[in-house]
Amino acid sequence: MTYRELLQEGERVLLEAEVPESRLDAWYLFSHCFSMDRAAYFLRMETEPSEEEAGAAGRFRRLVGQRAERIPLQQLLKNQEFMGLSIFVNEHVLVPRQDTETLAETALAGERAWAEKALPAEEKERRPYRILDLCTGSGCVGLSLAAGLEKEGPKVVLSDVSPEALRVAEENIRRLGMEKRCRTVESDLFDAFSGRQFDCIVSNPPYIPSGEIKTLMPEVRDHEPGIALDGSPDGLAFYRRIADKAAEHLTPDGRLFLEIGWDQGRAVSEILRSAGFRFVEVVRDLAGNDRVVKAVRPE
Repeated sequence: MTYRELLQEGERVLLEAEVPESRLDAWYLFSHCFSMDRAAYFLRMETEPSEEEAGAAGRFRRLVGQRAERIPLQQLLKNQEFMGLSIFVNEHVLVPRQDTETLAETALAGERAWAEKALPAEEKERRPYRILDLCTGSGCVGLSLAAGLEKEGPKVVLSDVSPEALRVAEENIRRLGMEKRCRTVESDLFDAFSGRQFDCIVSNPPYIPSGEIKTLMPEVRDHEPGIALDGSPDGLAFYRRIADKAAEHLTPDGRLFLEIGWDQGRAVSEILRSAGFRFVEVVRDLAGNDRVVKAVRPE
C-alpha cells in the first residue's frame, strides 16, 4: 500500500464515521505519524512505507480509529496552538479554543495598559506583579499572560480543583520554560488563597448550563472533562462564587477578566455590578458574540 492509498484509507474511515473535516484530520494524523509535510508527501505519495515505517503505519490506523470514535484530534496529537504557544493537552483538560484567545487578548491589552501607567520601576522592585488564573485547565490563559507580559515580569499562579488538570499545566510550564514565572496551586476557586491578593484575576470557568451538555458535539460531550463544562442549571454558578469572593483577593484597582457564554453577557455583568465591581464591560469575540466580561475591584 502506498502512502497515498494509506492516507485515502484513513480519509474513508473518518468520512464514514461522519467526522467533521475528515480529510483534514486524516492528513494531520498522517503527518504526525510519519513526520511528513505536504511537500515530502507529494514527492513520495506513490511509494510504499519502508519496513522501518511499519510502526508508523500501524499507529496511523490506530489513531484514525480513535478519531472515528470522536476522540478530539488535539487529544490524539497531544497538542493545540494557543496564542502562539504550543500547549500540551490530554483527556483531563479542555482543548484550548479560539474563543478563549479573546479572553487572553483582552487581559493582555488591559494589563499592558495598566502596567504602563501604574508600574514604575520602584514598584516592580518593591513587590512582584501577581496574576491568578482560576480554573486554569491546561494553563493556556495564564501561560499566555506570562509570555505576553514578560517585560512586566508577572508571577502567575495557575489554579484548578483537578489534580489531573494541574499535572497538565505543570507539564506546559516545563515545556515552555516558565518555571521561574509560573506555579500551580490546587484549589476550589479561592479556598487555598486566604489572605492573598492579586493584581489581576482571570478565569474561564465552567459555564455551560447542565441541561445543554447533552446537546454538545460528541468530541466535547463524551471526551472532555465534565467538571470543566458544567456550570450548574443556569450556567452562572461559578460567576456568582467568583463575584462573591474576588474583591477580597484583588489589590486596590485590581482587574477581573472572565470568559462567558455567548448569551451570558448581561447576566454576568449584573452579577458583578451587584457585587460592587466597577467599570464592568462586555467584550465580543471575532464572531461578534459576547465572550468576555471585564471589571475593576469595588472601592
